[in-house]
Amino acid sequence: MPDEKIETLVIGGGQAGLVMSHRLKQRGISHLVLERRRIAERWRSERWDGLKFQFPNWSVRLPDFPFPHSDPDAFADNDDIIKFIDDYAAFVAPPIRCDVEVTRLSRGNGARFAAETTGGTIAANNVVVATGPYQRNIVPDLLRDHPVFQVHSADYRNPEQLPPGAVLVAGAGASGAQIAEELLQAGRRVYLSIGRHRRMPRRYRGRDLVWWLAEMRLDQVTPEERGPARLAPVISGANGGRTIDFRNYATDGMILIGRVEAAQDGVLEIAPGLAESMADGDLVYTTFLDTVDAYVKRRGLELPEEPGARATVPNPPCVATPLTRLDLAAEGISAVVWATGYGVDFGWIDLPVIDDKGDAMHRNGISPEPGLYFLGLQWLSKMNSSFLSGVGDDAAVLADHILGRRG
Repeated sequence: MPDEKIETLVIGGGQAGLVMSHRLKQRGISHLVLERRRIAERWRSERWDGLKFQFPNWSVRLPDFPFPHSDPDAFADNDDIIKFIDDYAAFVAPPIRCDVEVTRLSRGNGARFAAETTGGTIAANNVVVATGPYQRNIVPDLLRDHPVFQVHSADYRNPEQLPPGAVLVAGAGASGAQIAEELLQAGRRVYLSIGRHRRMPRRYRGRDLVWWLAEMRLDQVTPEERGPARLAPVISGANGGRTIDFRNYATDGMILIGRVEAAQDGVLEIAPGLAESMADGDLVYTTFLDTVDAYVKRRGLELPEEPGARATVPNPPCVATPLTRLDLAAEGISAVVWATGYGVDFGWIDLPVIDDKGDAMHRNGISPEPGLYFLGLQWLSKMNSSFLSGVGDDAAVLADHILGRRG
């Protein structure tokens, strides 16, 4: 017998779980939110001290709750975002229990689902899994037995955390790029491993990238419309928000290398194709500028042209003649920061809604198991599904679906 019964159980107390609670309360649906540790735990314990949010202040909002700011074009730091989510939780006042982890979700007897937790078993007619897309750190096994200090970007805090010496940052997405720049500005010798990436402008023709995504409704593109591309854009809010060109990093003293593909005894084998990866990133960048220019002309928008945005920087020597091997000891590299991304972890869900790759099976958050939903995942229904400003739309759809199940 379950210890308690609830109509709808929401698993996860980050922004997705809080927004889901808000939408359920608006519809008069009784529910309970469970959070394994604290509200917004990943913002608290899995972000580095100097992080700057990638979205300008004016674009940050949750349903019925705008982000307070004194400068709309500035970029919030991590503490600002934590306070914003805490304030939103006070606004929503969700029925939430913290420090309760769900260890297994399965079919129940009588009720639709049974959630086994560290605080007992809960029966629920509906379950919303709102645990986010960043549940499992992805770390290559290349240096498992090597004594060099290693840390995933989720556990990196600041340059002082790393031992003295040079640093290799493996992965040049948004996190890797910002961490590598922070380390360089702290006086470290930095090697940055770059693979395929999508370089995008921070601002163009007087407007931020996020403004253009919304204006051209690119943030509403569905998973079916986006095609096979899976790379997130390389953008940053650091230093007031600047367009990232890794060649400028090299000009400032950073050493760019290609993708690390193998290692033996502390010597890394570097894949060829660094210049091609840079060129691919440039193609994404210029294609976006072309798209904006065509849109401005078509709509007759009075926004100034910006020819300087297309200025090119010659490839630095480290790109023109790239390293093929990197001996960590010989180069004085004492630490590796793995900015190699995240995966989901749904091993606790004992239901036929997880595919062979471990990903959730759903359409716009609605799983094939009636009454089971997912929220807050990247590209759940459209590009902005995992944005602070976009999760509310998905939550409203799921809340309406849950309300319809009452009939």
